[in-house]
Amino acid sequence: MTEGAARARTALVLTASDRSAAGTRDDTSGAVLADRLTALGFVVERAIVADDREEIEQALRDASELHPLIVTTGGTGLTPRDVTPQATRAVIDFEVPGLAEAMRADGRARTPLADLSRAVVGVRGRTLIVNTPGSPTGAAESLEAIVATLDHALETLAGPHDHTLSGSAASGAAPHDPNGDAPADSTENQHAFGRPETPFTEAEDTN
Repeated sequence: MTEGAARARTALVLTASDRSAAGTRDDTSGAVLADRLTALGFVVERAIVADDREEIEQALRDASELHPLIVTTGGTGLTPRDVTPQATRAVIDFEVPGLAEAMRADGRARTPLADLSRAVVGVRGRTLIVNTPGSPTGAAESLEAIVATLDHALETLAGPHDHTLSGSAASGAAPHDPNGDAPADSTENQHAFGRPETPFTEAEDTN
């Protein structure tokens, strides 16, 4: 399978758990995430690693070569073996703090313990990496909290990444439909995407 074909609509669910890696605990959280992503139209691969920073980092690096989305479960708490956020920060190019904040805010509405999650969301190359907690409920709820923005985030990462011309304009093709397709990645277009248009009238011109 070519890289382009693999990245079309695929995801890796990566479980970080000493016990699941040793085969002494079922990977229920990974299964829950995989089921939801499959329902969202992703072809899902699953992997399990121990709560080991180097193993997690390598798994993230390898998967980012193939998949536009990686969702991890486990290792986001406060124990010495909870190292998934550290491993994620070590491999990403930059964080997307709004998505991590959205997950914690959603969890906070259900339990104050959500504030103890150190989950990170970030980007490596053109891959979005999302940390979720190790419990099946916490993992499912965290993913659900960002479903509404997930497709747009992935479309933006996929490109084109030309701040001067969108891919369609550069190629001479028709521009994106402003009511449907994702815009180019300028700040102005990102902020406008998904919002209803407000008609401009002369009365609003105060200059």
